[in-house]
Order: sequence, then C-alpha cells, then structure tokens
Amino acid sequence: MASIDDLTPGTWTIDESHTTVGFTARHLMITKVRGRFGKVSGAAVIADNRLDSTVSAVIELGSIETGDAGRDEHLRGADFFDVENNPTMTFTSTGIKTDGGDYTLLGDLTIKGATVPVELELEFDGVSGDPWGGTRAGFTAEGEVNRKDWGLEWNVPLDGGGVLVGEKIKISLDVELVKA
Repeated sequence: MASIDDLTPGTWTIDESHTTVGFTARHLMITKVRGRFGKVSGAAVIADNRLDSTVSAVIELGSIETGDAGRDEHLRGADFFDVENNPTMTFTSTGIKTDGGDYTLLGDLTIKGATVPVELELEFDGVSGDPWGGTRAGFTAEGEVNRKDWGLEWNVPLDGGGVLVGEKIKISLDVELVKA
C-alpha cells in the first residue's frame, strides 16, 4: 500500500499529458455531461512534514472539451467562463487535513476573478520510477462545488420544473507529478 511518506521533499511538477482535470454536470435534470480541461500546469512542493506541502495549478479554460463543439464554445463564451477576459482558473492549496489514512486537500479556486474555498478528497496513489530515470507520483482527488459561487449562473428553466444545467458540479482529478 502506498504511503504519502514515500514522497521525497522538494518540487514536483504536473505532467500535463498524464493528468486529467475532469468534471460532471447534470443536464435536463436526468443525465450527466462529462468534460475535461486539456491544459493544466502547476506544481506541488512536498514539505518534510507532508501535511505542510502545497499545491498550485493553472487550468486554461479555453481547453474545455465535452464532446460537443457547440457546447464547448458556449462554455467558453460570456454566459459561462468568458475565456476572452478570463483565460484561466487557478487553484492554490491552503492546507491538508488528515483523518487516519484519509486526506482532504483544502484550497482556493479562482474563476472569473472570484475566489472560493474548496475541499477535495485526496488519495495518494503511489510513487514510481520511470524509464527515463525520473520519479513520478500519482494522486486522485474528488469534490463537489456549486458553479453559482463563481457567478456561473446561466440557465434555462424547464417546462416540467427544474433547469437545463445543474448547479452542482463534481470535480475529479487524476494527477501525475514528476520530481524536479
């Protein structure tokens, strides 16, 4: 079983090609639409006391992919992310809580100039050497946010009740880090 103590202190950078920043939103109150952001950068600075470690990430909002080009353009536009004026969202950790072997990553998520604290359930997946002589570490994280907290309020009411797009957004991260 992987132990967070297997991480060596220092800076670990996000490997964009092996990292997924995903989300799930309700559509018409009956189905789920999944998407991802294809461009992410950042780093984790692992401290001697692993619970004092920090994480920062920048996600390019224009890299959103949901499998529907029209929907992606709508999400990039002024109704949602307004990518022209707000090209990125950022995450900066503010702490790590532990409860036995369970971890919660606390941080500030900034979208469209609004910064809101979030909590992500964090799982350490392990450390491994790679074929190029480097060292990599894997993490998964999940959480749920309300998009309205960032002013992402666009919606359409449905005749039978409910709305076109749900307020709650599930976040799922699969992150691979490379030791610098």
